[in-house]
Amino acid sequence: MYNLIEFLRKYHYIILFLILEGISFLLLFRFNHYQGNVWFSAANSAAAHVDRWYADALSYLQLRTLNRELTDANIRLQLEADQLREALLTATHDSTYTERTVYEQLKDFRLIPATVVSNSRRRSNNYLVIDRGEADGVRSEMGVVGGGGVVGIVYLTGPHFSLVLPVTNKKSSISCRVRGQRYFGYLQWDGEALGHAHLDDIPRYARVKKGECVETSGYSSVFPPGIFVGRISGISNSQDGQTYRLDVNLGTDFANLRDVSVIATPYKAEIDTLHRRAAAADAALEE
Repeated sequence: MYNLIEFLRKYHYIILFLILEGISFLLLFRFNHYQGNVWFSAANSAAAHVDRWYADALSYLQLRTLNRELTDANIRLQLEADQLREALLTATHDSTYTERTVYEQLKDFRLIPATVVSNSRRRSNNYLVIDRGEADGVRSEMGVVGGGGVVGIVYLTGPHFSLVLPVTNKKSSISCRVRGQRYFGYLQWDGEALGHAHLDDIPRYARVKKGECVETSGYSSVFPPGIFVGRISGISNSQDGQTYRLDVNLGTDFANLRDVSVIATPYKAEIDTLHRRAAAADAALEE
């Protein structure tokens, strides 16, 4: 109490000045129309600025919640768009001549339809993953085809998914021939252009030309003969100079591969058994 009295005694002139100043302003703005309007406008402007600052601060504090809601909404919209895109591709799919020809040649075989769920395209050893596995009847060393022709060979299988070794893998080697001729070679990829491979070991006396079809030879239990692979785009000498190397434009678009089929060859087990018996016989003779 003493301190309050001392404060009032020490600053009573200033306090009295401020009180009188306030009364003066009150009388000025209350009984003078122009000054009152100026005060009213200034007060409204100040209040508007304060309200805006408050609204901006509140909006900033709510940004985290708003961003989370927008992120969730974008994810839902993206999933819906992907589903609609897949449905549109299925509904508007138009079979090409090559696709119709390939599946016509395979009408006597059991085909297991599958979808590519993973596709590596920028490596020297590319792989595909399809959504069919052992539970669907898929086994290792089964051939895989698509609308553009040969895709690859099943490499590893799981219960519900399988790993496919495509043509665009340096380890891939598929027996192929030029359509209408008995000469065959092995189709391999050099790790460069995704849509190009080469066919080696074609005899130099074989009559081949650009634009001719390359197809599977049927000299294995993986692919039946006559399945489209691609077309000859160039002819050159092999590294040994004794045979031709054929550059091949692949029929399968590996950059946009989606729907494929696994060929369940009915005679594969029998052919494999014969190969094993022949290998065993050779081993016995060598002993």
